[in-house]
Amino acid sequence: MNIINSLPVKDSFRMPGEFEKHHGCIMIWPERPGSWIYGGKAAKAVFAKLAEEIGKREKMYMLASEKTYEEAKAMLPSYVTVVCMESDDAWARDTGPTFVKDAKGNVRGINWSFNAWGGTFDGLYKDWEKDDKIAIGMCDYLGLDAYNAAPFVLEGGSIHSDGEGTVMVTEACLLSKGRNPELSKAEIEQKLKNYLGAKQVIWLPYGIYNDETNEHVDNVCAFVKPGHVLLAWTDDEKDPQYKMSRADLEVLENTRDAKGRKIKVTKLPIPKKPVCITEEELAGFEFEEGEDEREAGERLAASYVNFYIANGAVLLPQFNDENDLLAVEILKEAFPEREIIPVYARDIIVGGGNIHCITQQIPEF
Repeated sequence: MNIINSLPVKDSFRMPGEFEKHHGCIMIWPERPGSWIYGGKAAKAVFAKLAEEIGKREKMYMLASEKTYEEAKAMLPSYVTVVCMESDDAWARDTGPTFVKDAKGNVRGINWSFNAWGGTFDGLYKDWEKDDKIAIGMCDYLGLDAYNAAPFVLEGGSIHSDGEGTVMVTEACLLSKGRNPELSKAEIEQKLKNYLGAKQVIWLPYGIYNDETNEHVDNVCAFVKPGHVLLAWTDDEKDPQYKMSRADLEVLENTRDAKGRKIKVTKLPIPKKPVCITEEELAGFEFEEGEDEREAGERLAASYVNFYIANGAVLLPQFNDENDLLAVEILKEAFPEREIIPVYARDIIVGGGNIHCITQQIPEF
């Protein structure tokens, strides 16, 4: 692996859309007791199910610490490649490399600086040194050259690309004081253009209510294909998400993409009943000093938009909610050529994320 002393935009690399064909997917075996309750038993079962389904369709890499390596091997199908690599937590989308691709099919990684979603200002844990090494470590493992964007702070879940020069982000996240406070909005946008090959950056105001990542875009809005997005939505004007999603919709309705297209917006309802953490679940955490703690009854950032697009399929979070089946039907219309695989996701969102958050795609190379 080489560190490329250039910029992706100068080398004609761009961030592909998630609906494009993949080489594979990266996940990280859950272990941190401040994220995964009761030893992560329930979460590990969900991780294994996701890895099994994704691994049927593309190469699946599961990173595991030396301590959990044998456990992961035992719980995962033989076609999942378990890689011994240390981490601080299991959010592969945010700590893994962002991949860019050129017209010849060459793929390179990008290493951003990771600071646990806010560093000393409002980060979720105080030691993220291992997480910050994941991106370079995986590029090295895969034999892919990389660009080093550090010390610019960014997470994979905070950016979404249509593969044709349009990137979506949220102001709530990218302009948060815990990431790059020394940079202006215009300077941050230029970074995205330089590293992602973007020509148009769509700044949505908000993400999902009470999302502790400072409202990542991957929980609120996602490209189905160029020119078409799914937007998390509620018609309940009393729900705090209502004003947030309506503000996002207004931006989308008044913005053209990099190709000059008007963007088609399909509304994807959030769960009808708010998903909240229980006393029993809260008792299963073991928080370290300096780690962000939770409270019983706290609303979790449950969203059906946080799905994973695999080769030939979409893995869709479910919450035992009356809108679960509606979400499946909307996804079937949005992805008619793919199988929709519902996956019960409560055991992931109790940890603070969702299906998209724990999976990072590797483009075909």
